[in-house]
Amino acid sequence: MDLSTSYLGLRLPHPLMPGASPLVDDLDTVRKLEDAGAAALVMHSLFEEQLVMEQMAAVRNIDSHTEGFAEATSYFPSLDRYRLGADEYLEQIQKIKQAVSIPLIGSLNGVSPGGWLDFARKIHEAGADALELNVYFLATDPDDSGPELEQQAIDMLRSVKQHVPIPVAVKLSPFYSALAHFAKQLDEAGADGLVFFNRFYQPDIDLDALEVERSLKLSDSGELPLRLRWLAILSGRIKASLAASGGVHSGLDALKAVMAGAHAVQMVSALLKKGPGHLTAVRDEMTRWLEEHEYESLEQARGSMNLAKCPDPKALERGNYMEILQGWGG
Repeated sequence: MDLSTSYLGLRLPHPLMPGASPLVDDLDTVRKLEDAGAAALVMHSLFEEQLVMEQMAAVRNIDSHTEGFAEATSYFPSLDRYRLGADEYLEQIQKIKQAVSIPLIGSLNGVSPGGWLDFARKIHEAGADALELNVYFLATDPDDSGPELEQQAIDMLRSVKQHVPIPVAVKLSPFYSALAHFAKQLDEAGADGLVFFNRFYQPDIDLDALEVERSLKLSDSGELPLRLRWLAILSGRIKASLAASGGVHSGLDALKAVMAGAHAVQMVSALLKKGPGHLTAVRDEMTRWLEEHEYESLEQARGSMNLAKCPDPKALERGNYMEILQGWGG
């Protein structure tokens, strides 16, 4: 079965790849991921705050987002808490490129345009085949407007595109008032790919200690439908490659993402739970399903369930909404 796909201009044997995570921090694990058939690798993110602090400009940049709380800078990890510093990150890219032959995608995570984006060029020079720009910002300031925040992301993308010749994907959250319009703007600004979606880790409250409790919960397949909706909405309407990230745990999950329009499928939680070898099982399940349903290739299935193939997508969306509400039986 031909599972090949094209993502960010990279021709891949299939769409499955580990997403941004600590999986790439260990070279033995990297080799196991390649042995399991990973089509590409995504580095974990370097954070804007980390790079800014290393450039000795932390105070002004961090305070710009925390003016109301003088102690807020203490919430950012000290430099020795990051898994890899900037130099070590570049060295890890070089080591991975020497250890395996599959494409490697670097990752930068930030919220504002600035000199820290120059690091995109260094990631390219270290050997990365593409770059993922992870736009992760929770708009808590009532004075921050939606158009202003969207423009920041567009400016970041344009700055990165000016620094590197390699493809650049933008990883988004679902929390935009007009996500389809924003995606179109990023597409027109030169994004080679869009990744849906970032996972915002939600805080809890420890009632005994009266403290905010940080927690990390891995995803499950229940998070996939949100990705499917927006993949289906945008598939066939923008030029950029589309990738699903979050909620893919099985071959059937991956097939749903592809049928909605995804060119690539990123996995993290399932691999953290089950190990690199799970990639092989997911790929085999995809192959079996396609063969059983008489598909000739994965490309034949891609986008087959997107909204571009619906005569009136708006009616379908509202129709589904009304049908679900009316059909609830308790």
